Amino acid sequence: MHAFGRTGLFFLTLALAACVPSRPGGSGRTPERAEQPIVSIPLPPVIAKPVRTAPAPLETAIDGLWRGFPGVSGIAVRAVDEGWTVERGARRRLPQQSVSKLWVAITVLDRRDQGKLKLDDPIVVRSEDLTLFHQPLAFLVKGDGFHTTIGGLLERALTHSDNTANDRLLTQVGGPSAVRATIADKRLGDIRFGPGERLLQSKTAGLIWQPSFAIGNGFEIARSRLDPAVRAAALDAYVADPPDGAAPLSIADSLARLARGELLSETSTRYLLDTMGRSVTGRARLRAALPAGWSIAHKTGTGQDLGGRNAGFNDVGLLTAPDGRRYAIAVMIGDTRAPMRARQQLIQGVAAAVAAYGTQGGGNASAN
Repeated sequence: MHAFGRTGLFFLTLALAACVPSRPGGSGRTPERAEQPIVSIPLPPVIAKPVRTAPAPLETAIDGLWRGFPGVSGIAVRAVDEGWTVERGARRRLPQQSVSKLWVAITVLDRRDQGKLKLDDPIVVRSEDLTLFHQPLAFLVKGDGFHTTIGGLLERALTHSDNTANDRLLTQVGGPSAVRATIADKRLGDIRFGPGERLLQSKTAGLIWQPSFAIGNGFEIARSRLDPAVRAAALDAYVADPPDGAAPLSIADSLARLARGELLSETSTRYLLDTMGRSVTGRARLRAALPAGWSIAHKTGTGQDLGGRNAGFNDVGLLTAPDGRRYAIAVMIGDTRAPMRARQQLIQGVAAAVAAYGTQGGGNASAN
């Protein structure tokens, strides 16, 4: 067998396949739907890329940023192409808030890859679909509703973090259970998906959802009438066990797998990353610290405030250096009284540290 070799085996297989007779009564031609002869060609062995040691200067920088921040936070940086990971506080579940729109998008695009929907499929958003907080789409819902496409809603959900666009996509794919199934099927790790924007935000504030909350500033008015102790207890409960909680390390790993094409088809992967690259939210977060020549595809998340306290201030994404090397980053702040500027500076600091490594020290880390 060794003497015969793979080449001989290949041509022998082809010869045998050629001897297969046509079907009885056939013309000798292979019908369009007829089974084709199967040719077995040995695949080359898979050679794993060496796992590189995380760069010490970056480890030190990330550690300093994490330890110096006044609050509960988690940072994970995974080098997509080099294999190393830097993490601090990244195995604890922290509130995702709108970062969870990423899992809805992956569920939608996974359905697309399965042929169950198309991005140009029509979809209608009606007044009963409206939710709360940031929903620019609400101004377009009139009469019999706003007529658009699945791709149109996906664009709004990812680039403008539109809550109504995202929740309408959520109902289209089968609700929270469908997204949770996608997370489990793709083995994305320690990532929860909550009950949807309405129920999540209402419970976090200490309220029970009512349709009137979606009209004008109905939610804010109802929330302002609550006893401060009720609100504080509700926020404490949310922080202690967030139903939309996720480990930053799992998010960074999922982003790295997405970048490598392990979660979606090539076209869906490119569509998702390109759309995330057009995001207009979080201009003072990861994006603000990137030097010229770097690109970013990201998703932000921002939770509710109560008396100077914030639960959920995040930015996760894929940073690409001018030489093409990619870094998946998740920076999540789960609970803090630090002002917004300090929160932004933590996220910017992580991006700046990664960019400094990628620009100056990248490629010098030794392989294990």
